[in-house]
Amino acid sequence: MIKNETLETLKTRRSCRAYKPEMITDEELETVLEAGTWAPTGMGKQSPILIAVQNPEDVAELSRINAEIFGKPGFDPFYGAKTVIVVLADAERPTHVEDGSLVLGNMMNAAASIGLGSCWIHRAKETFEREDGKALLKKWGITGNYIGVGNCILGYAAEPDKSPAPRKDDYITIIK
Repeated sequence: MIKNETLETLKTRRSCRAYKPEMITDEELETVLEAGTWAPTGMGKQSPILIAVQNPEDVAELSRINAEIFGKPGFDPFYGAKTVIVVLADAERPTHVEDGSLVLGNMMNAAASIGLGSCWIHRAKETFEREDGKALLKKWGITGNYIGVGNCILGYAAEPDKSPAPRKDDYITIIK
């Protein structure tokens, strides 16, 4: 098998669920966001938009809404991360979920490549279907027919990465 830096990042990236209190740098944020913009999208239509939220009040409001949807009021589904990148995608595109998912994957892998912790947090769809979620979009100046795909939380990991689970034996089938 050919070894390369990208494959090593893919093999070592883990979801991070404990963050240090420091904010990531603007340069780190810009790097992760740029990686998201280079994700493949259906027919190259670039249906997703990315909203990087670092305002503590808005992060807290996103956390509150997400926790309510999760059925755990008072829980922090962002695990103390100070940066949340909300990924929305154009509801009119038939590949909006796939497009947004690829953006999230690119961003999490880019975060790992520069030493940041990240995790995909669900319930973005439900968040922005609610009136309080719609109020956040209005506050941020976001208009259009968008569906929440996911949230990418970012920060400096407070705990060391876990070892990966072994890959299952029947993961790959090659037909020649």
